[in-house]
Amino acid sequence: MRIQFFQRIFPSANMALIRGPRPILVDPGYGADLATTIALLHEAGVAPESLALIVNTHYHGDHCGGNGGLQARYGTPIAAHAWEAGAVNRRDAEACAAAWLDQPVEPYRVQKILHDGDLLETGAASVRIIHVPGHTLGLIALYVEEEAALICGDAFHGDDVAWINPYREGPGALERALASLERLAGLRLARAYSGHGPPMNDPLAAIDAARRRYERWASEPERLGWHACKRLFAYALMIRGGLPREQLPPYLLACPWFQDYSRGIFGVAPADFVRPLIEEMLRSGAAGWAGPRLVALGAHTAPPPGWPLALRPRDWPRH
Repeated sequence: MRIQFFQRIFPSANMALIRGPRPILVDPGYGADLATTIALLHEAGVAPESLALIVNTHYHGDHCGGNGGLQARYGTPIAAHAWEAGAVNRRDAEACAAAWLDQPVEPYRVQKILHDGDLLETGAASVRIIHVPGHTLGLIALYVEEEAALICGDAFHGDDVAWINPYREGPGALERALASLERLAGLRLARAYSGHGPPMNDPLAAIDAARRRYERWASEPERLGWHACKRLFAYALMIRGGLPREQLPPYLLACPWFQDYSRGIFGVAPADFVRPLIEEMLRSGAAGWAGPRLVALGAHTAPPPGWPLALRPRDWPRH
């Protein structure tokens, strides 16, 4: 097989290695998991310094956070879609949605700008870039036609769908996600590897399930809001090792994502949405109490003490 898939737990996204004389690593995970990323490469028989390219399906920190460490240690070039690469290289305050999400990303620079239809070569596989906006504007999938295999990032999953962000990706984000699914459904697909969850042996069924769920969200936008808020709040709890009860309201009220969803989807003042969200986290099993702290219950590895949670692209050095 030309593709080796690594299913990972939060805060990292899944990772894929496309083998060949010029191997490509797709989505190296969260920055605090860098040692695990490097260990996985060694176990796969690929020295990190031998990577020809890192490709990001998109620029959220769980997918691109390992860029900075690998690039600093090994000089590995990084590739991303033009719409996101430009923001990263400009050190735009909105890059990686890091400030809006309140998620840290270590500094990196994109050397290879990707567009829809581009071909990448490993010497053993040809990889076609497919632009699939929706979850982010610059989301891409990588198609290895020889294996009818797709690395789809967060375009769709086998057991869930990606959260949708109409506030940073635009009011048409859900419609773009549906159009991207329609495009991917036209490919010859035997297997797909997403950013979260297990490999998919029936990608077309997964695409159809995602389409039906998104269509329901179009008529019931509160479902879109609950899904996004629970995912984002759970991730915040994961990377912070939970939050004390008394810090929950001030933390949420300081988060741009919380402000936007509470007002835009639920039509309530943010202060009035704190309690309903905490209650829903508890009811759904996304979070629970560990003494005085609210903690995420999903499988994850908390970053080590001292991990720089406040690092944002606006703070990155400029070159």
